[in-house]
Amino acid sequence: MSTPQTPPATAVPGDDVPTLLVKIFGKDRPGITAGLCDTLAAYGVNIVDIEQVVTRGRIVLCVLVTAPTGGWTSEGDLRATVHSWAESMRLQAEIISGRGDNRPRGTGRSHVTVLGHPLTAESTARIAASITGSGGNIDRIFRLAKYPVTAVEFEVSGAETGTLRTALVTEAAGIGVDVAVVASGLQRRAQRLVVMDVDSTLIQDEVIELFAAHAGCEAEVAEVTARAMRGELDFEQSLHARVALLAGIDESVVEKVRAEVRLTPGARTLIRTLKRLGYQVGVVSGGFTQVTDDLRERLGLDFASANTLEVADGKLTGRVVGEVVDRAGKARLLRRFAAEAGVPLAQTVAIGDGANDLDMLNAAGLGVAFNAKPVVREAAHTAVNVPFLDTVLYLLGITREEVEAADTVDG
Repeated sequence: MSTPQTPPATAVPGDDVPTLLVKIFGKDRPGITAGLCDTLAAYGVNIVDIEQVVTRGRIVLCVLVTAPTGGWTSEGDLRATVHSWAESMRLQAEIISGRGDNRPRGTGRSHVTVLGHPLTAESTARIAASITGSGGNIDRIFRLAKYPVTAVEFEVSGAETGTLRTALVTEAAGIGVDVAVVASGLQRRAQRLVVMDVDSTLIQDEVIELFAAHAGCEAEVAEVTARAMRGELDFEQSLHARVALLAGIDESVVEKVRAEVRLTPGARTLIRTLKRLGYQVGVVSGGFTQVTDDLRERLGLDFASANTLEVADGKLTGRVVGEVVDRAGKARLLRRFAAEAGVPLAQTVAIGDGANDLDMLNAAGLGVAFNAKPVVREAAHTAVNVPFLDTVLYLLGITREEVEAADTVDG
């Protein structure tokens, strides 16, 4: 084996330039990447591509390099040296000759996020087959989170995002996993405004029902709600009818209701993480400012809007004041918040569970149906059907490790 000399300059490879794929695998330990690259450096090669993954303490490191040129050293020398180095590290090496770079990825690139609780091999196989059946190729897979759900992301090329989304959402509905499909690009990380519904989304409760419990009119409120669901009343009519049943309640009940509100699991983590990453966060609600204003202060929200219960002489009057926040109103507020935040509507995320949220979900760049009614799941861009609100982070490409690292830095 000859001793390498000072290497000549090497050009960026074209399709016909000889290249070598160097694959190293074995037990992971510090210094493997540095050691391999130092070994290759002696032969004057350039790195064309490099990728590494570690799974349960086992490393797979792939380095695509230009082949030695100029006659001053041979490919055989490089192969022998790499194998000798790998043996000294108790690793295995494989070197494959070829030409040029990796094949170009297809157009229509997308991120496919899959959430499972658990994520089974069968469901993963069906998602992968559906990607292939839609004309897509899986270029890369990695795990975003193992808790509170298993979340993995597929980078896919060769299929139009809308077509891929339609196929995968249909497939996911039958196998019990949640799937989100978004187009690749800088805008994914630039979605800097998240707006969510409150009742049964940010919180586990329906605020009108908490008030009704103190007024002793739960059954009457439930009947009005049922009439609205049957289509006998629109949202504004049902709101006025239910609020009228609260007339005469002492204003002190507001503090009791605030104390009874239960945040959805993961809500604090979601908001805290988004804020640390520079997102702005808001809520819109068909409920009441008497609760949303308190949530805004407690959670550090940037925006909050809801209906306001009228109070006179220390009592609820049974009326609301100001413009009613209904289905169309939520979409208007999303647009207003986006304008105030200086964020294009295409870079907003909306989260909700009911038909009253549909206009907002459709207006946002990414609409997420959270434990929603079937009609909402079918209309939204994606759905989350596990009871953890922070899983929305994974749809934005934010890993669990990033969340935990942010918590550590913040103390």
